[in-house]
Amino acid sequence: MTHRIEQVNKLIRREISELLQRQVKDPRLNTFVTVTEVSASPDLKYAKVFVSHIGNEAEKQEILRALTAASGFLRNELARRLKLRRIPELNFRWDDSIKQGDHILQLIDQITEDSTNNQYKDSL
Repeated sequence: MTHRIEQVNKLIRREISELLQRQVKDPRLNTFVTVTEVSASPDLKYAKVFVSHIGNEAEKQEILRALTAASGFLRNELARRLKLRRIPELNFRWDDSIKQGDHILQLIDQITEDSTNNQYKDSL
């Protein structure tokens, strides 16, 4: 990935985060939604926008629908704010990395606990 694309990804992520906090009036997005990453294609035609939210599956689906419905507004605002020749089409995706990281930490804790218990039994 080129340095320019990385910079554009950071700009888009920052602007979308700000727009979601201050501009978007959809009640489905009143909860705390975090833009974790943006990955634009090299030609800047498309961008995957990864979002995260702590909640159940129904809330996640509702948030994705609301973001998809707001994508036109978000693109127009990005075009106004960013001086880019082309504003990518936004494709919102769910980012489960926080949940996966938590699961991995739980597994590590479990292994560490089992190892400690086995060492204690062996010493008896």
